[in-house]
Amino acid sequence: MTEKPEKSVRTLRVGEQVRHILSEILQRGNVHDDTLASHMVSVTEVRMSPDLRHATVFVKPLLGKDEDAVLKALRTNTAYLQREVAHRIKMKYAARLKFLADESFDEGSHIDALLRSDHVARDLDGE
Repeated sequence: MTEKPEKSVRTLRVGEQVRHILSEILQRGNVHDDTLASHMVSVTEVRMSPDLRHATVFVKPLLGKDEDAVLKALRTNTAYLQREVAHRIKMKYAARLKFLADESFDEGSHIDALLRSDHVARDLDGE
């Protein structure tokens, strides 16, 4: 069986640093983009590769509004954001950023709706 290697403390720490830096940049409006200026964007998680050269950034616009437009704006401004992150984190290599929509909120809502459905409630009433 192949097991997934656990994340090291270093990759988790660097991912959290990148998340804080990106959140600060987006909150302060340092990116000169109309779409990003008009939307509040949450950086929910950053997953670093083991060699710290790649970072997958999970984002969610406030209320899930205009998610595709926000992702497009972030991807358009990736070079600027990578430069800013590299400047603020002193590392040998600048991480390449990849932006993805965070689907965990949608999954959580779906599970909650399933748990509240009549079929599940009927099964739980028997206990």
